[in-house]
Amino acid sequence: MRDKIDLHLHSNRSSDGEYSPSELVRMAHQLGLKAIAIADHDTVAAYPEALEAGRRLGLEVIPSVEITTIYREREFHLLLPFVDWASPTVKKLVKEVDFRRRQEAKERVRRLQQLGFDISWEEVEQATAPFPPLGVTIAQILLRKNNPHPDSRLLKYYQPERRAQAPYLFYRDYFMEGQPAYVPRQNISLLEVLELAPATGGVSVLAHPGAYFQKTTREDLAVFREKGLAGLEVYTSYHSPEETAHYEQLAQEFDLVPTTGSDFHGYYKPHVRLGQIQGIGYEAVIRLKQRRP
Repeated sequence: MRDKIDLHLHSNRSSDGEYSPSELVRMAHQLGLKAIAIADHDTVAAYPEALEAGRRLGLEVIPSVEITTIYREREFHLLLPFVDWASPTVKKLVKEVDFRRRQEAKERVRRLQQLGFDISWEEVEQATAPFPPLGVTIAQILLRKNNPHPDSRLLKYYQPERRAQAPYLFYRDYFMEGQPAYVPRQNISLLEVLELAPATGGVSVLAHPGAYFQKTTREDLAVFREKGLAGLEVYTSYHSPEETAHYEQLAQEFDLVPTTGSDFHGYYKPHVRLGQIQGIGYEAVIRLKQRRP
């Protein structure tokens, strides 16, 4: 029986996805998946298109969103599968996150300008509209230019043989903490979103806890669980086998539903394939449904 799922996909309704919601649904159906969730960054614009495509093909599509949050100066990504994407609460949350992301992006662009890079806020906004620009998408815009900096040697490392990974390398070298274009996070509080989650209709699931930028500890999870965290993305393209085993154990310890998600983006993450992660199957969806508010 078809049992495979992928609860962490990105569409072109956010600024770093390649495929439309309908295309993602079609691709997942062709792969024989039983359920998917499109969880775009800080937007629910993939809906209702994704739901309608799922109904046509007989594939269960779970509305979701990936909210960018902050906790103790670290960025954490929170998934909300089963979110009521059309509700006033969700619209207000997305609007608040959008405003904060734009303020952060504007400051990143300003700091790149101070470093001598040829980039303007207007071109970034135009290229990413209607979505708030991510750090990676700012890097993509910059690296597409022939001469983005007076010192051509500065960007030789990123071109051309590393083109697929270049934006992520640039992000690491310029936007991470301690780097020359670093901007302190202006994201919404993770604890605030956890407390708000029941009002959104969603079930709070912490995405890729072992990701290099969040490295979630046991102590973190104890706090998050107390605030209402219900699930943990144990099976993800971000985790090594050792990290997967570690977070399997923590999910069991804190009674968190383990979930499976590839974090598929298409072109922007060429090493990640839709449905590639062999983790827990449809059982995760059943358990998440049992924890809906």
